[in-house]
Amino acid sequence: MLELLAPAGSPEAVTAAVQNGADAVYLGCGDFNARRRAKNFTPDDLAQAVAYCHVRGRKVYLTLNTLLSDRELPAALDLAAFANRIGVDAVLVQDLGLADALARRFPDLPLHGSTQMTVHSLDGARFCAQRGLTRVVLSRELSREAIAHICAESPVEVEVFVHGALCMCYSGQCFLSAMLGGRSGNRGLCAQPCRLPYDGEHPLSLKDASLAGHLRELEEMGVACVKIEGRMKRAEYVAIVTRVYAAALREGREPTAEELRALESAFSRSGFTQGYYLDQKGPAMFGVRAEGDAPDDLYAAARETYRRENPQVGVSLAAQIRAGQAATLEVDDGQGHIARAVGPAPEAARSRPATDEDVEAQLTKTGGTPYFVKRLSLTLDPGLALPKSALNALRREALDGLTAQRAQPPRRRALSAADPAPVPGPDGPPELIFSLRRADQLTPEVWTLPHRFLDLPAQVFAQSPHAVRAARGAGARLRVALPRICWDRERPRLMEHLAAAADLGAEAALVPTWDLLAAARSFPFALYGDFGLGAYNSATLAAMADLGFAGATASFELKLPMIRDLSKPLALEAIVYGRLPLMMLEQAPGGRARDSLTDRRNVTFPLLPAFGGRWELLNSQVLYLADKAQWKTLGLTAARLLFTDEAPGRCAAVAREYLAGGQPPKQFTRGLYFRDVE
Repeated sequence: MLELLAPAGSPEAVTAAVQNGADAVYLGCGDFNARRRAKNFTPDDLAQAVAYCHVRGRKVYLTLNTLLSDRELPAALDLAAFANRIGVDAVLVQDLGLADALARRFPDLPLHGSTQMTVHSLDGARFCAQRGLTRVVLSRELSREAIAHICAESPVEVEVFVHGALCMCYSGQCFLSAMLGGRSGNRGLCAQPCRLPYDGEHPLSLKDASLAGHLRELEEMGVACVKIEGRMKRAEYVAIVTRVYAAALREGREPTAEELRALESAFSRSGFTQGYYLDQKGPAMFGVRAEGDAPDDLYAAARETYRRENPQVGVSLAAQIRAGQAATLEVDDGQGHIARAVGPAPEAARSRPATDEDVEAQLTKTGGTPYFVKRLSLTLDPGLALPKSALNALRREALDGLTAQRAQPPRRRALSAADPAPVPGPDGPPELIFSLRRADQLTPEVWTLPHRFLDLPAQVFAQSPHAVRAARGAGARLRVALPRICWDRERPRLMEHLAAAADLGAEAALVPTWDLLAAARSFPFALYGDFGLGAYNSATLAAMADLGFAGATASFELKLPMIRDLSKPLALEAIVYGRLPLMMLEQAPGGRARDSLTDRRNVTFPLLPAFGGRWELLNSQVLYLADKAQWKTLGLTAARLLFTDEAPGRCAAVAREYLAGGQPPKQFTRGLYFRDVE
């Protein structure tokens, strides 16, 4: 049966989820999770939540699913050590460096790949398995055919979001909030700029998803867990949504019309969408939350569902009431936990002796506890009496003993692991890499300038072989840039493009997500990691070196001093020019093609088409550092000039400015390199 995973942004939400039928809850503790603005949990709250859930046969997953700096990693590992001790059932991660550190230190603590890892293909699931993860949360953009394909061969469990908010951008690939307001979605503080108006519309605001009518289909295709989004939502919302999905799963049916109305009343943006799941993208998927009063009656009824205990753990009782012996009661949960209580010896009855019915009535009064009695085995000698108070005490003591056993954390290992020694980068200034987007940008003016690599998208090699041959013949060093997103159904076309790149002399590959690593490895390319891999700390760079990468691109959400202080076990590069890519979109904003979006401040953000019919939203201004010396002193091996919508002549001019010095254009940005990102 599918596991139902509910959100918990507060201790009250844990109670709401569990009492309404969730099999597991996911929650954050402190600042290392993707919903830092939720109430979240203190360590004491977390320990209480784990004990509460385990007593009731439910699981707790801790979200540590943000990118972490070198300074933050020790505190995150301390939190993970605490989670390991108290018995957290799994930890969700985005950061590969953190995942590797957790696997080395806490080998018995299961790790799940967060949707922030952008796992959207079978190769992505296989990569997670190779790194020791036991489950992956798939990207929300995938169709049912894509999910079924992954499930059919995935070496790890598959988890799918079935209800709640949809991000317009692929999770883990969004930089819009960080760039506009210094609050990063990769750091747990997304300000949701996608919900704001652009061009007088809301073309980045998707309706909430609801797959309530597809639960049996998901189970049949092999999905292990269905997940409800909403750690920023109220406990009442958690109760309502969890209750609907739990009832449908428990009874092997789809939700009723009344239940669907309750879901929509609890929260929706102009109704729900199944567009991604059904592979039916378009304008109908977009919507905004209508202003209106909170559903007070619905929420009041929801609170009643978790104000009292709803017994969910079946137990067996075995009572012995024999003449001349102390009364005993054993309680067994069928999961290896057996508690025993001993009471006073019964006396001879002076009037009415105790009957089986009398004793059973007292021993099975488990109201107010997590337990209900499935079976009672009773041995009662005739002619005896035992006060009700003694029977009640016997029951309470046995159940309390069982509760203590069920709350006991499992025994797990905690190993010491030394961090690798820091590796310095080169002393001199970095070489330049010219990252081009179009074939017409590949001109002699560019390829004759000193460079470490010329980056070209994979499709350019296949579509413009003559231009590539000319550059290669003139001595250009070529690196093929793989698309940031590539579904399994698109992989054959990508492999054709990569084969063309290899034939045309590309010597290296720029890998944008973990899903594309296997494709790049199919050819004799040197491997380089792009910014989408989230190289935010030294541990991630060490993990990439262990994977055979020759180099990596530092996250452009890092400040320059943070890049300088990174250990450099491989060639490190940073983007120092260009319109930074802010969002990777599965479909055009608002469901229709356009070349830009303009916000409320009349700032325009270009949109460019991407592989697979996707779109990429770019920053309104170009990052420019040619007039700054700091980027030359960070220990970088290379600095990348990221050309997107520039004319060919402008590409060459900018390249010369970075080689010899230049002045910024009228409108430009320093990016995030000189300001803090939360």
